[in-house]
Amino acid sequence: MAIVNPITTDRLTAADLTEADELDPTDEVLAARARAGESAAFELLMRRNNRRVYRTVRAVLRDGAEVEDAMQEAYISAFTHLDQFQGTSRWSTWLCRIAFNEALAHVRRRRRFVSMDVTNEATMEGTLKGPGLDPERAAGDRELARVLEGAIDRLPDIYRGVLVLRQLDGHSVAETAEILGVAEEVVKTRLHRARALLRTELEARIGAQLDEAYAFGAERCDRVVAAVLAHLRRRA
Repeated sequence: MAIVNPITTDRLTAADLTEADELDPTDEVLAARARAGESAAFELLMRRNNRRVYRTVRAVLRDGAEVEDAMQEAYISAFTHLDQFQGTSRWSTWLCRIAFNEALAHVRRRRRFVSMDVTNEATMEGTLKGPGLDPERAAGDRELARVLEGAIDRLPDIYRGVLVLRQLDGHSVAETAEILGVAEEVVKTRLHRARALLRTELEARIGAQLDEAYAFGAERCDRVVAAVLAHLRRRA
């Protein structure tokens, strides 16, 4: 069976696949090779897409072990149904759609499924890393990442999923709509509301901790006093 190349709209034949770029094959070429029985191709597909699949599943599930289970099931499902990939979208988008559905299936099995229909939106409303960071700065960045992760986790499901897919993983509006199974306008609306809710959450969190900003603890106090006294003694 020929496979549609979503980039060129040409059709890849078996001969084409053997002549495809060996150094940096596209996901679509790798998927065709995996479908033909090349196990190394599917391994590379998983390694390439692990982060985006993780983020897609993590947008729905919170438990680390459950996230990994859902990821594994998504990959198994994708491998089993490789022949169903039609090439009308990027392979990674098709994969993330499978991963999203697997995550929802986990929620349903735990009987904690929260409807993601547009009609329920009204009821649902209601790090920097760089070279040379000192330990204190690095610790602060990790704390900021934890604060952001916690704030995102507290968003309603319908908004958290859009925010993670669009803002963190960089999917286009069209790709996000395909993964979530909603219209593009719904994606735009949910993203706007997600950002607003996240901003409110972070402002409340920061406001509650302002008194702790620039804290001058006992250890620092002792250190400064000791240094000043030592300096004064030397002058005397």
